Amino acid sequence: MHIPDGFLDLKTCVTTGVAGALAVAFGLRKTRDTLMRQEVPKIALIGAFIFAAQMLNFPISGATSGHFLGGTLAAILFGPAVAVIVMASVLIIQALVFQDGGLTVLGANILCTGVIGIYSGYGFYRLGLGLLRGRASHVVTFLAAWISIVSASAGVALLLAWSDTFPLDIALKAMVGWHSLIGIGEGFITAMVVAYLTERRIAIEPLPAKREVPQA
Repeated sequence: MHIPDGFLDLKTCVTTGVAGALAVAFGLRKTRDTLMRQEVPKIALIGAFIFAAQMLNFPISGATSGHFLGGTLAAILFGPAVAVIVMASVLIIQALVFQDGGLTVLGANILCTGVIGIYSGYGFYRLGLGLLRGRASHVVTFLAAWISIVSASAGVALLLAWSDTFPLDIALKAMVGWHSLIGIGEGFITAMVVAYLTERRIAIEPLPAKREVPQA
């Protein structure tokens, strides 16, 4: 879902650059107040997993590409503020080292995958668990991840249309259409990884402890 250089006009690059910088600054401020040192290795491990998974790209028309995002995975495990920092770090390394996504559109990529994708997926996750009172958590996780990648792709399509790069209908069809399919894989991977890691308490927010049976 990386947008290359030259696909967004100046106004869009500047606007999204400011928005992306503000999102990262907010995430850094939030995590500085709440993050504990011992949690950093866990976050780094998940960030490395997301980085590796994102290297598998699926070409889409218009020189864009689709891939696993992982933002909802990080948000569920560590919270959305940490997830934004993780996604921004991954995108910066990819742009600087692998030329995967342009530097002038870095803010746009952070905005779509690191803000729209994360908060839409995490918001649905929290809402779904609240409505179902914790039941069917795997299904909620799957749908949250699917929604995150579709929402992020819709954000990319809107930015491409705003820059007059492609008409909105063509951009939406190319991005949302393909990512609706890619999102199925995103949902399955996210649900499986979250289930595995939460069972082993690899998350910042502590899970409820098991109730001990009193000894006679």
